[in-house]
Amino acid sequence: MRQKLTRQMSLFSVTARHDIGKELGVFSEILDATPEMLDRVYNDLIRNRRQETVRKGMTAEQVLRACVLKQYRCLTYEELAFHLEDSGPK
Repeated sequence: MRQKLTRQMSLFSVTARHDIGKELGVFSEILDATPEMLDRVYNDLIRNRRQETVRKGMTAEQVLRACVLKQYRCLTYEELAFHLEDSGPK
């Protein structure tokens, strides 16, 4: 079953002082302050789900933040995959 969110370090957690990191921090604050966006993404994700799927997939929060990152940075899906893999747990 797909989850709405998992408490973990966010894609937008800002530890760098870089301008892009600061901008992503602002996006994170906006997303945190508007939980109704998360509800909409979650509802879209579960609307047509297949019951036989075993894999849980990304949470709605991860999907939303990945979409924002992709659009904001004008990334291709291949570039997005690289950034998501690169920022994951080691």
